[in-house]
Amino acid sequence: MSESVNKLALVKQSSGYHMYENNAKRLSLRTLLIFALFGVALISFSACTPQTKSVSVPVDTTRAFSEGGNAVVSDRWWDAFENERLSKLVDSALSTNFGLQSTWQRLRAAQAVVERESSSFFPTLDASAGGELSQYQTEFVQNQQLRLGLSSSYEVDLWGRIRSRVEASRYRARATRADYQTAALSLAAEVSRTWFQLSEAQRQLEVVRAQLATNEKVLSLLKARFGRGQIRSVDILRQQQLLEATREQETTVEARLQSLKHQLAVLLGQPPQQEVEVSTDSLPGLPALPETGVPTDLVRRRPDIRSAFNRLQAADREVAAAISNRYPRLSITASASTAADNANQLFQDWARSVAGNLLAPLFYGGQLQAEVDRTQAVKQQQLYEYGQTVLTAFREVENALMREKKQKETIQSIRRQLSLARQAYEQLRLEYFNGMSGYLDVLTALEEMQQLRRDLLTAQRRLLEYRVSLYRSLAGGVEMEAAPGEQ
Repeated sequence: MSESVNKLALVKQSSGYHMYENNAKRLSLRTLLIFALFGVALISFSACTPQTKSVSVPVDTTRAFSEGGNAVVSDRWWDAFENERLSKLVDSALSTNFGLQSTWQRLRAAQAVVERESSSFFPTLDASAGGELSQYQTEFVQNQQLRLGLSSSYEVDLWGRIRSRVEASRYRARATRADYQTAALSLAAEVSRTWFQLSEAQRQLEVVRAQLATNEKVLSLLKARFGRGQIRSVDILRQQQLLEATREQETTVEARLQSLKHQLAVLLGQPPQQEVEVSTDSLPGLPALPETGVPTDLVRRRPDIRSAFNRLQAADREVAAAISNRYPRLSITASASTAADNANQLFQDWARSVAGNLLAPLFYGGQLQAEVDRTQAVKQQQLYEYGQTVLTAFREVENALMREKKQKETIQSIRRQLSLARQAYEQLRLEYFNGMSGYLDVLTALEEMQQLRRDLLTAQRRLLEYRVSLYRSLAGGVEMEAAPGEQ
């Protein structure tokens, strides 16, 4: 009897196993059928993805620039001045300037947004766990329930909405990288200009002090002649006035020199109290005129133009994403869970489910169409801003070329004036000591000659600044091997 009962139990267990196996096969077939249908829908709907349009430069780029040389513009254009101290200062500023470090962090944030948007390409997976313990008041009985589960969801990108959003974030990250390169170029230009102004101020101080010594010497000669009764006292008063004006000029130059030192220290990421080494060398010579190329090359090279172009492309992808929002969305969810009264039986019974959801927007009061209109307007705005950025770049190049050319002519004119003023001063000085002219003419000639010497230094410094502007207008982006402060 016992043997027959065992055989009957084995038969029931075997039939139950085959029934479970058949149910599992039917469930697997249904699951495969569902996924097959989803795959067919994905392939058929992918052809309806909103297509983006290629964007060309909205302005004429065929006309060449008015001037051009043969020297090649390097990304490290500040090395063209062949000043080791200047190159070290620029390199230091690119590593320690706080403003540039802030721009670098904006780039990191934009790259993180790309990673965040790209995560939508993958399904989400959540785990859950729970436990419940209950006890009745009238009966000393405790019930416990343990639960574990996994759930996953995935949105099928039928219309390219997710892909458009990811591409938009990538273009924005590229624009931010170009903004960082633009900021690096601007910082290099600002450090270079400040350094040239420092060198000029140092030379101005030397010239003013030399003029101060000359004026004091002339005053001593006048006093000696006045003691012999050869000149009037008013000549001494006029010379003393010139001497005080020269001392005032010295004070002004000293204040400007200290202010420029403070400015350079802040650009280097240092407190203004930090002493900055100033070279007493003269201003460097002007390098050879760089090759300007054609405007098309400038469009591809300048980081601010690349930034405007990438923002335009991002706006175009936002239009595609807004259009896709009006179409149905298909999502797939799956879950598996187990529950039991104790831990030993927790994994013996599993509940599994797979579901597909199709959500179609029917009525939103015009909200979706309004978003499409908004993104299209933003795209047109970015297009016009891109065109304006290109035109501004062309203008900056032409202005820098014109100003450099005219500044060279100005320097030649100042040098001719200085030569004539020196000759006039020497001649009037001889005539004065011979009693043929008054001291006022000599004083005027001396003051004009000293002013022209100071003007020549300023003009030479401005010529170098115009070359910096030209390099800044023609140069490409500064590539950094590491983040600022991490080099």
